[in-house]
Amino acid sequence: MLILVIRLTTFEIKTHVAMNETTNNTPKRKKMRIRYVVLFALLIYVWLTLLIPSLGSFYSVWVYPYIAIILSSFSRLFPFSVNDLLIIAGIFGLFFYPIYSRCKKDKRPWKKILSQIGIFILFGYVWFYLAWGLNYAQPSFYDRTEICKVKTCDREVFSDFLVAYFTGLNNSYTPIQKRNTNKIHKELFKQFYSLNPEAYGIHNLSILPPKHKNITFSGLFTKMGISGYMGPFFCEYHINKNIPNTQYASTYAHELSHYLGVTSEAEANFYSYVTCTNSTVNEIRFSGYLSILNYVLNDAYEIYTKEEFEAILSGIRPEVKEIVKQNQQFWKDNYNPTLGKTQHKLYNAYLKGNKIESGTRNYSEVMGLLISHQQWKKEQDELYLIQEGLK
Repeated sequence: MLILVIRLTTFEIKTHVAMNETTNNTPKRKKMRIRYVVLFALLIYVWLTLLIPSLGSFYSVWVYPYIAIILSSFSRLFPFSVNDLLIIAGIFGLFFYPIYSRCKKDKRPWKKILSQIGIFILFGYVWFYLAWGLNYAQPSFYDRTEICKVKTCDREVFSDFLVAYFTGLNNSYTPIQKRNTNKIHKELFKQFYSLNPEAYGIHNLSILPPKHKNITFSGLFTKMGISGYMGPFFCEYHINKNIPNTQYASTYAHELSHYLGVTSEAEANFYSYVTCTNSTVNEIRFSGYLSILNYVLNDAYEIYTKEEFEAILSGIRPEVKEIVKQNQQFWKDNYNPTLGKTQHKLYNAYLKGNKIESGTRNYSEVMGLLISHQQWKKEQDELYLIQEGLK
């Protein structure tokens, strides 16, 4: 009798184990395992790329251009921002999914709900970095270009830059009553194409020309002081349609730089300035010069005496000063301090978390790039004269 009981018990255990194995090997379970393995592999790739510079460079030059073509080719089929739609849907999903899971008849346990939310967030994290974010791992501007770093505090060098800058700013002044977007887009595409990839560190010109999107909630973003932004999930770059006409071309070039894989705000400002000021279209040139005026004046205030600084201000064309006042008034009238400061803190943390150590102060670091660029151009001109036997 005891032997029979033992045999029956053994049979039950084996049957239970077999049932568990069958359950664990169902197609649904297999798909879940495959999903987790893929997610884990992608996470490893993302982390390694962020840690190893050569992998970051490989991604930016050889991987991102193809991802951008695929994602932007899909997103351009829609007149609205697919990136914004995805974010809105994701936020609603994260909010309503727990409610739905707990309210239906067969309630899911909180442990399972939180686990699935965690998996969803991890997939979003991987998607962000694979689609665009791994460009943060590429070498810095000075490491991937022929341009050497020059100190902006050098008074002589800075003075040379000021002369050329204010001459260009005053001469390019153009009252812009109505923006010709098609003309601006075509001209800026042409200017980006004209940049030497090796000299300027732009490797993704093959993916031009893309299609920009208007910001979905332009009014809200205006209140936060945002002119444009890069939508990484579908490689869409967005422009705030409400911004002043004189800021449109430089903003467009700035966001286009991000689309081309440039992550640093200083570098995006640099490419925006160079492409705009290289243009023969005055409204685009003027927008480029105007875009860095505040940064120029901030540095000038630190380098020169009060009297010298006042003399610099007096040299700015009155019409340009009036445009600056109008633009400042526009942002003052529309800016919401609570929303603006919150956005600034969040974006500052985001940049610092993605290898931009200076955070939002990175925007003003464009001055170092521009002055270094000016010195590089001088050296190139001198080298040309020597090679041609003219010096």
